[in-house]
This record gives sequence, C-alpha cells and structure tokens, in this order.
Amino acid sequence: MPPDQPLTPDVPPPDPARGVFETILVFENRPVELDAHLARLAASVRALYGAELPDSRDLVLANARGGGLGRLRLTMTPRPGGQLASTVIVAGVDPLDLFPGPELAIELSTLPVPRGLGDHKWADRERLVRAEASCGPRVVPLLVGPGGTVYESSRGNVFAVSGGAILTPPLDGQILPGVARARAIEVARELGIEVAEREILLPQLREAESVFMTGSIRGVEPVRALDGEELAQDGEVTAAIAGALRELWLEPSGAAA
Repeated sequence: MPPDQPLTPDVPPPDPARGVFETILVFENRPVELDAHLARLAASVRALYGAELPDSRDLVLANARGGGLGRLRLTMTPRPGGQLASTVIVAGVDPLDLFPGPELAIELSTLPVPRGLGDHKWADRERLVRAEASCGPRVVPLLVGPGGTVYESSRGNVFAVSGGAILTPPLDGQILPGVARARAIEVARELGIEVAEREILLPQLREAESVFMTGSIRGVEPVRALDGEELAQDGEVTAAIAGALRELWLEPSGAAA
C-alpha cells in the first residue's frame, strides 16, 4: 500500500539553507564517478548560491582511503558572506546492496506529490525520510505527480522496459539528473538498446516487461511490485545494463573515476 503520510501541496519544499550533497560509491579506495558527482554539485551550488564549488577532489580522495566498499557523502552548506562549508561522512555498504539480483528486488509505493523535487540533491530530506519510514522493508516511495506522472523514487531514477526498449522520465527540471541514470543510458545505447526519455505514467510501469531503478550506490536495482501489485520481471534488458554498468564501475579496465 502507498505510504500513510503522503506529501501534499501544503508541505514546504526542501530548504536550500540546509545545503546540497552528493553520495558517492567508494570501491577499493576509489570514489566511483567522482568527476560527474563534482560537476553536478558544482552546478547546484552555482545555481542556488551563486558560488563556485571549492576544490573538493583531494578532500574526497583522502576520505575514500582505507575502505573496500562504502558510501561517501559530501555536503555543501551555505554560510554568511557567500562561503560554503564542506562536510564529509563515510559509511559502509552491504555488498548485497550493490547491483542486487532479482531475489532482492524491491517494491515501489506511490507517493503523491504536487511536483517533482527538482534537479538538486537537497540535504533537507525530511519529507522523504518520513515517507521511507512509513513503508515496509524493501519498499521504496515512488514520487508521482498529477495524472499519475512518474518522477523518481526516493533513492533513484526509474526506468521501464517495453518492447525491448527503455523508457525513463525526461530531465525537465522535475527530477534529479542522476549520475547512474546517465551512465545507464550510455551503456544501453552502446548495447544497441533503444532509450526514450519521455513522460511515463503509472499504467506504463504496470504494463512494462520489467522495471528498474538506478542510483549511485546500488547501481541497477530491479523492481518486483508497485503498490502491492506484482510486476513482470523479464529481466534480460535489466541484467544486460546492470552487467555493463557493473563492469564500468568495478572492473579495473573500465573503472569510472
């Protein structure tokens, strides 16, 4: 069932004063897709605070050392005078959460919202934390706008496989331009899989051959159900993209820096 604490139009949007952040996968001391994460963070602080991102590469690299598999959160918070404060938090990652197989597929639970959360990764996540807490184990909120327009989940971008092609919502300012999303689209096209970035409605998810999410920590994550209704899991396309992205991120010969 959908969460019992839906977002409503009277709930305030995220507070920009809390800052913006990036969550970066660390594998064998290496921050995966570091350049892409820093570029997105730089675009956010420029747009929101009229500032340039402080040089953060050495800070990230230093904090990435000493662990085999983890997540690194880099937060930029505005301070008086136009300065930005940098904060880094590092935590472990369960290996089972990285590119999980069909046996660990999750369920999506629709969460009505008046609009998407936009193209910044807000540090103010209280609304999403409340929604996630109201879901059961291995259930993830799916933000859905008027008319059943699919935006994204609380932790990743959403893809539907239909007719062997991939559909995903467009970057129209309503959703986060995910780093993993961009890479998944790239590897799909390299594999000869058609990709269409256009509006997706809930019935299209229910009728899809398979549904998956992408995120910077889990990579590609299969979806097994929507609001308690089992979804088809013809996972051939999903598995192909997951395999290619896994090789790109985790294999030394194709590691994305």
